[in-house]
Amino acid sequence: MISGVQVVALRIIADARGAVMHMLRADAPHFTSFGEIYFSCVNFDVVKGWRRHKRMTQNLAVPVGCVRLVLHDGRPESATCGQNQDIMLGPDATYALVVVPPGIWSAFKGMSAGMSVIANCASILHDSEEAESRPMNDPMFKFDW
Repeated sequence: MISGVQVVALRIIADARGAVMHMLRADAPHFTSFGEIYFSCVNFDVVKGWRRHKRMTQNLAVPVGCVRLVLHDGRPESATCGQNQDIMLGPDATYALVVVPPGIWSAFKGMSAGMSVIANCASILHDSEEAESRPMNDPMFKFDW
């Protein structure tokens, strides 16, 4: 586990009519603040990343499909600097909320046929100046998709 990353199990309440899928509540101990909610969609076998936010805490869940989320700790002051964390997310894998603090690199791959959806309840509004991207083949990450 990367220091500061939290994986919080989420509930799916299903019946014959469909389901309610929990994600995040304002009274949850891991909730920091609300900026905006957005969805990233990824097709099967496509990888998106690497990206990190300098100020944003990401609260990620996958309500549709299955996604392989890989995190990399690039924070020099962290006890887990240089380590990766690999998490399979989705209702048929692990339905959970992943709390990603600022400074953690992330990339994800669509693992389900069709499109998978990643929901992010971000702690701040989108600001292109606070995010940084690197190419997938950047040698810093040492991860084989």
